[in-house]
Amino acid sequence: MDIKTNKEELCTELEDLANLFGDNELQIEHEEIELEDRIINKFKVNGNGDYETSYECLNSLTPLAKKSLRKRQVKIALYDLLNKLTNKSLPWGSLTGVRPTKFARDLVESGQIKEYMVADTLEKTYRVSKEKARLTAMILKNQKCIIRNDNLVDLYVNIPICPTRCLYCSFISSELARVKDKVEMYIDCLLKEIAAVKKIVAKKAYIIRTIYIGGGTPSVLTAVELDRLLDILTFPVGEFTVECGRPDTITAEKLDVLKKHNVTRISVNPQTFCETTLKRIGRNHKNKQVLAAYTMALERGFKVNMDVIAGLPKEKLGIFKRTMQTLVDLAPENITVHTLSVKNGALLKNDTSDLSEKEVSKMVSHAQKLLLENGYKPYYMYRQKHQLGGLENVGYYRDDNVCIFNIDSMEETNSVIAVGAGAMSKRVFNNEKRIERQDNVKFVEDYIARIDEMIERKEKFFS
Repeated sequence: MDIKTNKEELCTELEDLANLFGDNELQIEHEEIELEDRIINKFKVNGNGDYETSYECLNSLTPLAKKSLRKRQVKIALYDLLNKLTNKSLPWGSLTGVRPTKFARDLVESGQIKEYMVADTLEKTYRVSKEKARLTAMILKNQKCIIRNDNLVDLYVNIPICPTRCLYCSFISSELARVKDKVEMYIDCLLKEIAAVKKIVAKKAYIIRTIYIGGGTPSVLTAVELDRLLDILTFPVGEFTVECGRPDTITAEKLDVLKKHNVTRISVNPQTFCETTLKRIGRNHKNKQVLAAYTMALERGFKVNMDVIAGLPKEKLGIFKRTMQTLVDLAPENITVHTLSVKNGALLKNDTSDLSEKEVSKMVSHAQKLLLENGYKPYYMYRQKHQLGGLENVGYYRDDNVCIFNIDSMEETNSVIAVGAGAMSKRVFNNEKRIERQDNVKFVEDYIARIDEMIERKEKFFS
């Protein structure tokens, strides 16, 4: 599908939406015409005919609000046109953004709608399916821990190293074998950056709300290396998460180190309980290792998250249902249901012919139904480009065990101080309704070579 528009600033929005309808030979021309009291969107398809919509554009709107309105309206118009031409509906309608719940919350907090109107507005105005509109409304109601305070920040530590590379992964992570001789230097630099962060926190009178060590696979570090890193993270927090996603990296010794340093929450991620699929996607663990790691985590009192992926290669609905039932039987505090995202950097990119969007949609719907029936509730959600069926990732919780960091970061309600290679810091100015970002260099080698520059940039960013 080819999209052309006379407004360059709308091009990305239109292309992102058009791509969700799949490849076809349609050529769409768009023209935006701005009159004194309204804006007209005109479309031509393959050079023929005009499809036209218009809407009132209040002159009282701020430039930012007017820009947002233009983007929303042109996507609604294009969605209606493509829906008619292709006879295809999208689960998220005209919405293309990463954070549907943030979009809905903005509508509520700006006074455009009341919270009880969220599902109805998403469905009728933005063409979101009834199922996804209701899911969004549920998540908003379950995010009770949101606190908007510019002095309340989260700390993120990135370990962009994995034992091996999974077939579906597009993250910038290094395989351990390639950077093994640099791990000690990387930790040295992390400690240096964290020491600088402590000075920033003291100077700005920040309060660290949560700590989250992600990756990559942080548990790829040895127990001694984890001990060195955790020893400097002395902020008194109620939620301290370490991703231990690969069960074959989890040992009793490492978990004892985490417990010693007051870590409260870890992940043990099976992704699937079909060992044939695990081998196919490049994960070397066995189901017995998942169960052993989970048992050790429970014995030490950790809250546990488990991830699963809908749409893995050659997995049918029946296999996915068995995986979900196993997760429910294990009853971890959190379960995150991902939809496979096949990005350009993934080894799986050219091996997706067997993946049915319709079947993946059934998987996601089944997961939601099963989890709700078993006392879980959805509490955060995000979308990625190239997800099968234009679907989403959803985190579920039971017994009030939400992950505050996930909510803060996805809803962008609090600033995040992020350290390590590939880490992205974020400053949220709630009163000004403004967000700024500052990234570290992506690769381990570059981070080690430029650590002083990273610290200087961070100090300037939070000054």
